[in-house]
Amino acid sequence: MAETGLARASFSGGAWADGSSWREVIRLLQQDGYNVTAPQFPLTSLTDDVARLRQVLSAQTGPTVVAGHSYGGQVMTALDEDAPSVVGLVYVAAFALDEGESIGEVLAAGEPTPAIAHLRIDDQGFAWLPQDDFVKHFAGDIDPVQANVMYSVQQPLSASALGEVMGTPAWRSTRTWYAVATNDEAIPPDIQRDFAKRMDATVTDVASGHLPIVSHPDEVADLITTAARSVPSERSRQ
Repeated sequence: MAETGLARASFSGGAWADGSSWREVIRLLQQDGYNVTAPQFPLTSLTDDVARLRQVLSAQTGPTVVAGHSYGGQVMTALDEDAPSVVGLVYVAAFALDEGESIGEVLAAGEPTPAIAHLRIDDQGFAWLPQDDFVKHFAGDIDPVQANVMYSVQQPLSASALGEVMGTPAWRSTRTWYAVATNDEAIPPDIQRDFAKRMDATVTDVASGHLPIVSHPDEVADLITTAARSVPSERSRQ
């Protein structure tokens, strides 16, 4: 990595699957010399989650690529233009909203997807996935034994986060990459492609369900490495 001047990556995890879901991607990147962080988010509000991401970024020294999965894309997008250390954004089957949009609005435009069609909202206002939907649809291409473990440790998302409206998106001022999960049963692949197109993202298709960070870590790590190698060199020519 010495030729790029960048060896840092920070991961923005999604709802229901926490930072540990990135472990194989982390292992691959650390093997290549990256300094990687994958914080756990409170998932209590978008504001709280962005604050946690900023906390992590403030501890990084030098340019950093941020990768987000699912709701994690919402968190990194909400950094707006106030994240000077961030030189690239990698979306992995992730929300990439534009100004004025909310996750709920985007999802309501079509039929409920199988993975999130039966959210259970508890007395504290947090949304949980039922076991059957988690194992068969959210983690549908993952070994059922592993998927059931992931179900047991799922991190619920405050249901109010689905209605939070995006401000100025970070992708307007930062180069982007997008891994489209072509068999996703949580965020429809066509919506993912729409996100990528309007960001003018560099796109790669992954023959995966909603969790390519678990089922296809090599391809995800390759995309992050591609971002890390290209963005700093481009900026150095400016």
